[in-house]
Amino acid sequence: MGVEAQWLPGISVDCVIFGFHENQLKVLLLKFKKSPVWALAGGFVGVEEDVDQAAQRILEERTGLTDIYLEQFYTFGDLARNYRATEEHRDVNAAMGRSDEDVSWLSKRYITIGYYALVDYSKVQVNPSGLSDASEWMDVSALPKLFLDHNRIVIKALESLRRNLDEKLVAFELLGDTFTMSELQMVYETILGKRLVRTNFQRKILSLEILERIEKKYTGGAHKAPYLYRLKK
Repeated sequence: MGVEAQWLPGISVDCVIFGFHENQLKVLLLKFKKSPVWALAGGFVGVEEDVDQAAQRILEERTGLTDIYLEQFYTFGDLARNYRATEEHRDVNAAMGRSDEDVSWLSKRYITIGYYALVDYSKVQVNPSGLSDASEWMDVSALPKLFLDHNRIVIKALESLRRNLDEKLVAFELLGDTFTMSELQMVYETILGKRLVRTNFQRKILSLEILERIEKKYTGGAHKAPYLYRLKK
């Protein structure tokens, strides 16, 4: 069965999966089989599937997680995508040994809907798709040249993530169930790409009255141990 029989023509979904690890904001990338080309986690929309459902399915398949913060942030439909797609799709799919029919269908013009997802890095069980043979978490500030316009998609996702830091409190999705104020500030600083004044940051966060202080973190002497927090239910 050709790919065109399963999926809607001309539309795809690309997911920027963000994770926070070792004080770096990372993006999950997949490498096409038998190819040096890296790409975002993406896929097509089934003929009997909502677009949001397609994004959720792709995320579950790649990360093993179902309860994920997911935000649709932009639609990429520049005509230039088609010019790049013809050559790049041909090279990648030829390396994978796909049929001429599939390569022809995949090389047509595609509009892709961008989503970003925020995951707890420690809970992800990465599962490369049938089209990939490797995966890697890469620092968002040091990405290689990616497939098609995927570098631009990451940039747009990061812009949207920054806008939603305060309005939707998305930074908490990158932390575990409990965290210190310093750990929270580090996530904010990494996403924003700048240092924040500690006293001002803590005053701002505490004024929101969304955190519950639960206990001291047992590291060092009692007078040095920071408090642990969690979001109020």
